[in-house]
Amino acid sequence: MYPSREDIGYDFGDDSKVGSKPIKPNPNIDGGWAWMIVLSSFLVHILIMGSQMALGILNMEWLEEFNQSRGLTAWVSSLSMGITLIVGPFIGLFITMCGCRKTAIIGGILNALGWILSAYASNVHYLFLTFGVTAGVGSGMVYLPAVVMVGQYFQKRRALAQGLSTTGTGFGAFLMTALLKYLCREFGWRNAMFIQGAISLNLCVCGALMRPLSHKDVNEKYVVRRNSENNQAKALSHSAETLKSNGVISEETDKKEEATNEEVLDSVKHIETEGKSRSGKSMYGLLVLKTASQLTVTVRKGFGIWYSSYFGAASLFTNRVFVAFVIWALFAYSSFVIPFIHLPEIVKQYNLSSQNNIFPLTSIIAIVHIFGKVILGIISDLPCISTWNVFLMANVTLVTCILTLPLMQTYISLAVICALIGFSSGYFSLMPVVTEDLVGTKHLANAYGIIICANGVSALLGPPFAGWIYDITHKYDFSFYICGLLYLVGILFLFIQPYIGKKQPQEKSTEEEQV
Repeated sequence: MYPSREDIGYDFGDDSKVGSKPIKPNPNIDGGWAWMIVLSSFLVHILIMGSQMALGILNMEWLEEFNQSRGLTAWVSSLSMGITLIVGPFIGLFITMCGCRKTAIIGGILNALGWILSAYASNVHYLFLTFGVTAGVGSGMVYLPAVVMVGQYFQKRRALAQGLSTTGTGFGAFLMTALLKYLCREFGWRNAMFIQGAISLNLCVCGALMRPLSHKDVNEKYVVRRNSENNQAKALSHSAETLKSNGVISEETDKKEEATNEEVLDSVKHIETEGKSRSGKSMYGLLVLKTASQLTVTVRKGFGIWYSSYFGAASLFTNRVFVAFVIWALFAYSSFVIPFIHLPEIVKQYNLSSQNNIFPLTSIIAIVHIFGKVILGIISDLPCISTWNVFLMANVTLVTCILTLPLMQTYISLAVICALIGFSSGYFSLMPVVTEDLVGTKHLANAYGIIICANGVSALLGPPFAGWIYDITHKYDFSFYICGLLYLVGILFLFIQPYIGKKQPQEKSTEEEQV
């Protein structure tokens, strides 16, 4: 068991009053439109993550076209993948101000623009800006809302829903690889990128499907989840009273902000009333002023919430388990990416190319990865199973496979290890669920933005780091060992942090009774 969002100290209002009334379940939570959200997220993973896993096709075309070094050319793909995740915290600000739907639609347009502009690239540095930055930021603006919306619409089947939606990555890797191969062969890489840009506009359709829940629906979900968590209050690792003193957002500050915002709008309304007797030009100016004032209020309020989540009294970093989660994310993603990079060379080194050509080891990882996400999601949703424990066991299995893979020298043994890597890495579908359990749905966008930002740093620096180790040692084994040990350190943080500073059960129960 690990601390829930109450451990951070966020105040979700007085649930005692609401909980005493009978709550009519919303048909769109865990059903109805919720499955359209899963479909939307599934398509987003196909178009974004699937496309990024198929960039090896375009990388070969860029090497032939621009005659640059492999290291320099590889930074195009690395930038795109890394920036997609690194911009997570800033996308959280957009979601706070504009909502998931608008953020995703804008991101879809930006992503498509990046693909289309890249078709006119004259050198690799041009691709850094158009594909690495522009398309990468657009991808991040769609990816984060797709994950957050699934968390908002599901309560009982969150792990299964996230598992189904994230399987789009595996399907997309196969579909986009075949599509880009065909387009490059028939039309050339420039026209292929132009066509892919047009296809990416479907991300706007996926964003349009992200219909936001009403405040009433969200409050009902909070009450249902809070009631279920209260039954397990004795198992919490921290005192609710102590943690609330560290993290509660000041209600007085909120009231002051609301009063200031109301004053601004009231002044605009007063000016608007006086302007009714004026000419049409004056009315148009007042309309512009009113719109600008409302936009200013929205931006100020959204930025205030975003800032307090990271740096204020209720900062997410006041939760030690969440901090450990971020440290873990800094090392985790590179350990999953490295096998895709070095396995072909290892197969060649062991003279297994003929067998690998029949059924590539990387394909084994991708296929089993799809099933791993769904199966781990189903297991985590069982009432007697802890999602946190499933998450930890999957991580332990993955790091064990990473450390033992260099010892395998036959195709069968490598295939078994690769299958275990693919299955255990299915824990990626549990990351949003674990994050939501830690901070709650309200703060999921900002919190998960931090997690994927840490993953982005890992994805950006991990492969070059592994290549640097190979240049020094001239062995691929050390890349797996060093990255695996760093990954193991991150996992140890997850095991240790929930128990640091834990109070005695008697003190905790006494404080809970007082609360």
